[in-house]
Amino acid sequence: MDTSRLFRHLTMTSSRVRRAFSASTLKAIEQSIRASETHHAGELRFIVEGALDGAPLLRGQTARERAIELFARLHVWDTEHNNGVLIYVLLADRRVEIVADRGIHARAGASAWGLICRGMETRFAAGDFEAGAALGIEAVTRLLTCHFPQQLDDRNELPDTPVVLDREVILRVGA
Repeated sequence: MDTSRLFRHLTMTSSRVRRAFSASTLKAIEQSIRASETHHAGELRFIVEGALDGAPLLRGQTARERAIELFARLHVWDTEHNNGVLIYVLLADRRVEIVADRGIHARAGASAWGLICRGMETRFAAGDFEAGAALGIEAVTRLLTCHFPQQLDDRNELPDTPVVLDREVILRVGA
């Protein structure tokens, strides 16, 4: 077991999560997602989690594994054109993961998602969470617009509001 990882997760507090992703930052993320989805037929979700807790942490669940779990739980895979995208931030690990449904993943590829994640992580490491989130959303928007342009009959299949998960309290800014 990685004791430094365990320590980071156990010492992550709600106040640290709120400092990184304040109410105004979450509102800006929601507005960015809403604006993004006017340009393409894809669906975008944004989740922030302060730290893993309990069994997932003790068994060494990775940020990637958690992102995939949340992708399924929130039904991001359940879009008409298989073009849902989840941006997942695990603050304690300082990791960003993007899970894309098969329709968009087949067209964009894993390397595109990895580049977006590393760019966001760089901004987050500098303490600029709002700009990092905006950078990621804009990059995902470009890929979705290229591969799934807006359609006349498009409807919003998933909520645009970001979700903040925190082991002390689950703060749901939307669902």
